[in-house]
Amino acid sequence: MALVARDVAKDYGATAALSGVSLDVGEGELVGLLGPNGAGKSTLTKIACGLVRPTSGSVEVGGYPAGSRDARRTIGYLAELFRFPRWMTADEVLVLHQRLSASPGGADERAELLGLVGLASAAATRVEAMSKGMQQRLGIAQALVSGPRLLLLDEPTSALDPAGRGIVRELLAELRSRGTSVLLNSHLLSEVERVCDRVAILNRGRVVTEGRPTELARPRGVEVDVDGGTRLYEGATREDVPRIIAELVAAGERVYGARVLASTLEETYLEAVGGATG
Repeated sequence: MALVARDVAKDYGATAALSGVSLDVGEGELVGLLGPNGAGKSTLTKIACGLVRPTSGSVEVGGYPAGSRDARRTIGYLAELFRFPRWMTADEVLVLHQRLSASPGGADERAELLGLVGLASAAATRVEAMSKGMQQRLGIAQALVSGPRLLLLDEPTSALDPAGRGIVRELLAELRSRGTSVLLNSHLLSEVERVCDRVAILNRGRVVTEGRPTELARPRGVEVDVDGGTRLYEGATREDVPRIIAELVAAGERVYGARVLASTLEETYLEAVGGATG
């Protein structure tokens, strides 16, 4: 496992940020963390990085205790609120992080990473001249310095336009193919639904539901278009469609179409968090 969290709790005085969270991220797996503000998403991510110590429970990264030198060597991290020196160029930012991580990648690694995030032509551009979206993509590039085994991303698409989010989706697919594990903290449900293998929804410091996006989309019935209009068969599933159509045809009905209805990840999310906003 790239990440194993067991019964993790974190208290800030009388406030419980996490209350017994358990979560795994497998090798090459992309797991999305969803939840409203204050749910504990960023706290869990920071514990995995070793920036925050849990009150109780344990977190292992690559088989090592979170925060240990061996664990830190296996991760890349992009914080939600980050700042690069505004006078540095994109290339210089990556040089700095190569030095901090003792990466031997050199110029070839920097060029590859800038290309991955769509900044191949911006190597000499200073941070102060970049849009927020370009800075966000540069942040993802620095998180990939030294080829981390586990990538921890805290709201990586928050400042990106649709084109930028598309680049990040393609990048995440590429990382998955390379066997890199990703823990993605995001409030963009549509993005998580499109790219993640598995989703965990946090609320008030607890995991309230977890599973693959398709598993979290619950069936809501079947709609069938007939001469008289549309009929809804509540509780029916995909497996019931042939039977329903056969019965309608046998009864002399003309059938024009059938749709299997399922709840969206957004509906599941709102049900899980009781309507709380992120």
